[in-house]
Amino acid sequence: MIRILTLVTLLTFIRLADAETTTVTMQSSDGVTIHGEVYTSPGVPETAPLILLFHQGGGDSRGEYTPLVPKLLDAGYNLVAIDQRRGGDRFGGINRTLAGVEGSDYSYCDVMPDLEAALKFANEYGFSGKTVAWGSSYSAALIFKLGLDHPDEIDAIVAFSAASGEPMQGCMPESYSGQITQPVLALRPSRELEVPYVPGQIKLFEEQGHQTYVADPGVHGSSMLNAERVGASTDETWNIVLTFLAESLADND
Repeated sequence: MIRILTLVTLLTFIRLADAETTTVTMQSSDGVTIHGEVYTSPGVPETAPLILLFHQGGGDSRGEYTPLVPKLLDAGYNLVAIDQRRGGDRFGGINRTLAGVEGSDYSYCDVMPDLEAALKFANEYGFSGKTVAWGSSYSAALIFKLGLDHPDEIDAIVAFSAASGEPMQGCMPESYSGQITQPVLALRPSRELEVPYVPGQIKLFEEQGHQTYVADPGVHGSSMLNAERVGASTDETWNIVLTFLAESLADND
C-alpha cells in the first residue's frame, strides 16, 4: 500500500510540473493580505472556465487542493486557490494568510472578504471565462453568499460538506440557497448523514432545485475526491463533479 501511495504522490508531482503555477497575493477589502496560487495549463486560454478553490477549516489551499489540481487542469479549467484567514496545517501545509494575521480572532463569517478578493483578483488577472465557486466545509457555506451577491460573475456553485449550525450563525448556506439562480451541486460523504442538520439541509437543497450527491465512501469536504484520504476509489464522485461542471458551463445558444 505504501508503494502504491508513493507512486500516486509522484505522479501528482509530475503532472503538476507540466502545469504553470504562479504564487500570488491580493488584498481583501479590510486590508488582509491573501496568499494563493494560479494554476494553468499550456494551451488552455484565459477564456476557458475558471474555478475558484476555497479550503476547509484548519487547512490551506495547497494542502487540500494539490492532489486535485492535475485532474481539474486535465479537464480544461483554469484555477485560483487561496489561503483564507481561517485555516491551519491540517493537511501538512502552511496557511500563509493565517500566518500574517496571527493573534487575530476571526469568525467563519469574517472570511467573506477573502472570497470576494479572490473573485476580484481573478477578473483583474485576465480570466474571462465562466467562473465556478468551489468550497469545502465552512467555505462551502460562504460560496452561497458569494454566488448570491455576484450572480453575473459566478456561474456555478460546487459545495462540499457545506457547514451550518451555530459556528455559521450569520452566514449559514440555508439563508441564501433559496435565492440562488446558478446551478448548484452540494455533496456530502455518507458518514455525515448522522450529523443532525445534514438530512434537513439536503432535503431543503433538493426542494430548492439544487443537485445533491452523497459519496459512499467519502470524507469531509473536497477531500472526498482524494482517493488516498478516502482509502477507496473516488472515480464516481469525480464523474458527478465533472459532469455537473460540463453541463452547467455549457453554452446553450
